[in-house]
Amino acid sequence: MTPRTTPLGRTEFIAMMAMIMATVAFSTDAMLPALPQIGAELSTDAPNRAQLIVTSFLFGLGVGTLIVGPLADRFGRKPVILYGAALYCFASVLCFFSNTLDGMLAARVVMGIGSAAPRVLSVAMVRDLYSGRDMARILSFIMIIFTIFPAMAPAIGAGIMALTQWRGIFAAFAIFATLSTGWLMLRQPETLATKDRRPLRIRTLWSATREILAHPTARLSIMIQTLTMAMLFTVLSSTQPVFDVAYGQGAHFHYWFAGISLSAISASLLNAKLVMRMGMRAIIKAMFIGQIALSATMAIVVLIGLPTTIELMFYVVWTASVFFQVGLTIGNLNTLALEPMGHIAGTAASLVTATATVGSVIIAVPLGLSFDGTPLPFAIGFFILACLAFWLTTLIRRDTD
Repeated sequence: MTPRTTPLGRTEFIAMMAMIMATVAFSTDAMLPALPQIGAELSTDAPNRAQLIVTSFLFGLGVGTLIVGPLADRFGRKPVILYGAALYCFASVLCFFSNTLDGMLAARVVMGIGSAAPRVLSVAMVRDLYSGRDMARILSFIMIIFTIFPAMAPAIGAGIMALTQWRGIFAAFAIFATLSTGWLMLRQPETLATKDRRPLRIRTLWSATREILAHPTARLSIMIQTLTMAMLFTVLSSTQPVFDVAYGQGAHFHYWFAGISLSAISASLLNAKLVMRMGMRAIIKAMFIGQIALSATMAIVVLIGLPTTIELMFYVVWTASVFFQVGLTIGNLNTLALEPMGHIAGTAASLVTATATVGSVIIAVPLGLSFDGTPLPFAIGFFILACLAFWLTTLIRRDTD
């Protein structure tokens, strides 16, 4: 087979971008059922440190995004995705053979760096072909498909563990990356024209960085994404211990997580319908108002000491609201940040995602490790983060205003 040179249809393009973008979700969520086993085997003195397997990967993802954007603006999107996938597969092999938690955490950072290419450049490829509310609509459709992967990933991880123990999950990561990258290389034409590529120079990169950070809309969007993703990453790293320790649902965790994740599909579908009528900022504000109310309610429920089964139901709804919030905010925030940056879309996508990811991990790690056997520390933390995010959203003014 030879690489395709004619444009793809919208349906295949959306499905392909969703699968490529799902590399990150699969790499984090499939690990969740394995955390207790890995902690018991590789960190017997402090098994709770196993949750760092999630955040170390996300940290590497943030670092990697600082690199892939400028490289993609110079060499094109597809070559950078290919080399990123190769690094990702290599790190997966290292994780497979790791015998210490520290060694695995180091390999997970490298794995995250490799995954940055498909994660960031899938958004840049959408920006190459679409803009404005049309771009937000395309990203919403991508998120609808993308959301299926987090829902399925823990069950897939649990199934692999039943057959091969936890190490087999890393083999599955390498296979998944090979399939998605192969699809891209054979079917998707390069979206960045040769005439639009930018020289890879420090002065050029610094100029682009200053332009992005100097733009009020882009800067505020990055800050809001940081707070939003901090909530999501805290949930991802700590929800398995909460279900296990607080509610005794460890054996059924992947079923609970699948239901919670699938709730976000309706959010992305709803955003695709509403964004053309309401606009991006109005939707983002509404979500943070809802999160403020729900986080306050969750804290009160824990403090008054309702029966465990009732508290569990509140926790499930509240956790689902975090995923729902992501479906209605991240795509819109990315669009707001990248809308005025079409001439440097790769670098802009890289910097926006890198800054938000690294910043959110810095917030999520101590918040996740504050777990005291109840979700109370998370509810209080999310309340504060949602209040800050709402305030920052009120400050956004687009160039067209």
